[in-house]
Amino acid sequence: MLDSEDQKLITLARSARARTGSAQAAAVRDTAGRTYVASAVSLPSLSLSALQVAVAMAVSSGAPGLEAAVVLGDPAQDEAGAAAVRDLAPGAVIHRAGPDGTLLDG
Repeated sequence: MLDSEDQKLITLARSARARTGSAQAAAVRDTAGRTYVASAVSLPSLSLSALQVAVAMAVSSGAPGLEAAVVLGDPAQDEAGAAAVRDLAPGAVIHRAGPDGTLLDG
């Protein structure tokens, strides 16, 4: 079962997915407690997973590290996004959830 802070990440990712109509959304929490939420980007010249965008937002905002991440949707498996999280925080928890927010890994 998720703690309330990790559940909040799922709620934020679900909101981003609903708002953008994207198949995938993600949210990350930094070590200062700030959250960053994103959906996948698919342009002719740029393609990033939702988790990659969320990590990039955290890094560009000066996040000191990450505590947890959620990737939600189809696909919930995101190796490139997970690698970006691990680059910044090797010990951060990464949760995967289905499009409806149902936890897939716990």
